[in-house]
Amino acid sequence: MAAHTSQSVAKAAGGDGEDSVAARGRSRRTDSAKQGGLGRALATHWYAWAMIAPVVLVLGVIIGWPLARGIYLSLTDANERNVARTIGANHIEATYTFVGLDNYADVLADPVFLQRLVWTVVWTVLCVSITFTLGLALATMLNREFRGRAAYRMALILPWAVPGFVSVFAWRFLFNRDSGILNKILDGGGISAIPWLDDPTWAKFSVVAVNVWLGVPFMMVALLGGLQSIPAELYEAAEMDGATAWQRFRHITLPGLRSVSMTVILLSTIWTFNMFPVIFLLTRGGPGDSTEILVTQAFREAFVASPRDFAGSATWGVLILALLMIFALVYRRSLRKQGEVW
Repeated sequence: MAAHTSQSVAKAAGGDGEDSVAARGRSRRTDSAKQGGLGRALATHWYAWAMIAPVVLVLGVIIGWPLARGIYLSLTDANERNVARTIGANHIEATYTFVGLDNYADVLADPVFLQRLVWTVVWTVLCVSITFTLGLALATMLNREFRGRAAYRMALILPWAVPGFVSVFAWRFLFNRDSGILNKILDGGGISAIPWLDDPTWAKFSVVAVNVWLGVPFMMVALLGGLQSIPAELYEAAEMDGATAWQRFRHITLPGLRSVSMTVILLSTIWTFNMFPVIFLLTRGGPGDSTEILVTQAFREAFVASPRDFAGSATWGVLILALLMIFALVYRRSLRKQGEVW
């Protein structure tokens, strides 16, 4: 019995050894297969890799280096008085020091950050929601057959074709309190002039209106493309079943536009959150600081404040990037829960 037991134990041990050896062999084959697969992919698609390499390099230089530099500066006390600079023939070395996360603590503890964040969120939500609603309404109308549809499409796309700074300057002239066309029209109707850009409430209304005017063409074109991808047979079948126009819109149009809508809402949110030109060119963040958003505050720290605070500006920029990344991750997770792949 003892001999039999010892033989069984030896056999089991030998079997375990053989299994482990086989497992190691399979692991080596898997690793070599992976390496071989990567090598084959590089050998097969070398032309594609060669074509995208310059783009990756350029993006790394244009985006990667400034981002890394900004993150580094946000961890220092750099300003215009202690950075490296050249005055005439004299070169002054940089004397700023590493301060860690002190800048982030200072910015987050400053009530100005909360004020800018609240208005930035309100501004973004208002602009995106109004732009999406108007774009969807216009896209729905232009998706139908009627006389002069091409002309209407061209007219509605025109704000998108005009450079943004030109449009903003045109609107600044329209909003002028003394000689603006809008107040001239109101004056002709016996209504007193409105301080479009001189009153905090009206200034906020003005910047939202201009940004919506600039953003509607993109939203309309994207949603129009989505509408044209919905099969017409679905509408015909629903109409034959007695569905009303609202029911067809709710149960066919909106679900059919879900993927397009999610994408354009994400892009519009990111663009609006960082919409520097409209705020800066139209109101300069005023009156006072009533229309300042996060990105204009970062600009003010770097180019308007005295001394110019490069570390503070970089800190604001990194916080903006972090907020947008958090929003994108949460947005992506919510889409996945709804069954959307993004």
